[in-house]
Amino acid sequence: MISEKALRNYADVILRVGVNIQTDQKLIINASVDHKDFVRLLVERAYNLGAGEVFVVWNDTYVTRQKLLKASEEVIKNIYDWEVAMAKSFLENGAASISLVGSYADVLSDVPAQRLGIYTRARQVAFREVMERTMKNKNRWCVAGVPNPEWARKVYGEEDIGRLWNDILFMARVDENGYDELLKHLERLKRRKDILNSENFEALKYEGPGMDLTVQLAPKHLWLSGIENDENGVPFLPNIPTEEVFTAPYKYGVNGVVYSSMPLVYQGNVIENFWVKFQDGKVVDFDAGKGKEVLKELLATDDGASYLGEVALVDTSSPIYKLGRIFYNTLYDENAAAHFAFGRAYPTCVREFNGDFEQAGLNNSLTHVDFMVGNPSMNVYGLKNGTKVPLILNGKWVI
Repeated sequence: MISEKALRNYADVILRVGVNIQTDQKLIINASVDHKDFVRLLVERAYNLGAGEVFVVWNDTYVTRQKLLKASEEVIKNIYDWEVAMAKSFLENGAASISLVGSYADVLSDVPAQRLGIYTRARQVAFREVMERTMKNKNRWCVAGVPNPEWARKVYGEEDIGRLWNDILFMARVDENGYDELLKHLERLKRRKDILNSENFEALKYEGPGMDLTVQLAPKHLWLSGIENDENGVPFLPNIPTEEVFTAPYKYGVNGVVYSSMPLVYQGNVIENFWVKFQDGKVVDFDAGKGKEVLKELLATDDGASYLGEVALVDTSSPIYKLGRIFYNTLYDENAAAHFAFGRAYPTCVREFNGDFEQAGLNNSLTHVDFMVGNPSMNVYGLKNGTKVPLILNGKWVI
C-alpha cells in the first residue's frame, strides 16, 4: 500500500518543480475520471501552495470510445468553439497546465483507424494554437503519470494499483523522504546537455540491430534536458519522469532505416514491431507487426507527420529501463530508451527562432508522437568535421 506521505511528495514535486506554481497563479488540470482521488489531493496541495484558482478538465476513454464507434462522422469531427476558448482563456491569462496520464492501451482497438484519424485530426486542428503555446513554453506545463486499473492489468496481468504506484514513484525518483534524488538527477542531465551544446555536432549516427540511420541536426540546434524555462525565464519540469537529452533534427536531413524497440500506444491502440525508412527526412516506407493501419493514419495526419521533429538520447541506466517492463505509455517508455518523434519540432530547440520553421530547418505539424528505438546494443556517435565521437555505446552513455 502506497503511503499518503509519498503521494503528497509526488503531488508537491508536480506543483513545485513540474509547473513551479506561483502565488495567485491559475492552474488547469487535465485528468481521467479514474484519477479523481489523486486530483483531489493535487488540488488541495495547489491551493496550499498559493494557487489563485484551480480548474479540472475531466476525460473518460470509455465515453470517447462510444462516441467514436456510434456517432456520425459529422459529430466525430465537430469540435465546439467553447472547448478551445476555455483552454485558450486560461493559458492567455498565464495559467500553468498539468496533464495527468494513464494508459488505456487497446480500449480503442475496435474503433476503425479511419474514424480514429478523423477525430484526432479534428482536435489537432482545433487546438493548434494551444499546442503552439505549449511547445514554445509560453506557459509552464507538466505531464505526469497516475495509475488506472486498465494500465495495471496491461503491465502486470492483474489490477495491482499499489504496485503501479510504487513503480511510478520509483521512476520519478520520489519517496516518503522527498525528491532529492530527482534534483540530483536533473543536474546530471544538465551536465550532459552542456557537453553536447559545447560540441555542436553536425549530425548523429545510429548503429546497431535494425538501426542504420544518420540524423543531421538543425543548423542552430540547442540541446535541452529536464528543467526548461518559460518565456519569462521561470524554470519548470515538463515531464515527470524525465531521462532524456533532446534536440531538433534538420527536417530534410534524416536518412536510413530504424526499427522500434518498444510498442507505441497511439490513441488507445498499440503499434508493435514496426520499422520506418527515411529518405531526405521523409518516411518513404514502413511496416508494422501490429497496428499498421493506425501507424498509416498517424503518418497521414498532415505533410509534417512523416518527418521527424525530435531526437532524444536516453541510456539503459534509467530506472525505467531497469524495471524491464513495457508500460504501454509513451511518457514512461520514451524515458526507458532513446527515441524520435514524428511531427512538430520544439522551437525552443534552436537558437534565435524567428517563427519560421522552414528557415530554421525545423519540421512543423499538427502532431508530435514519440517512438522508441534504443536498445542495449545501440551505438550513437556525434559527427563533426569528419570525426566520429562516441556518445552512447552498447546502450550506455560514455560522456
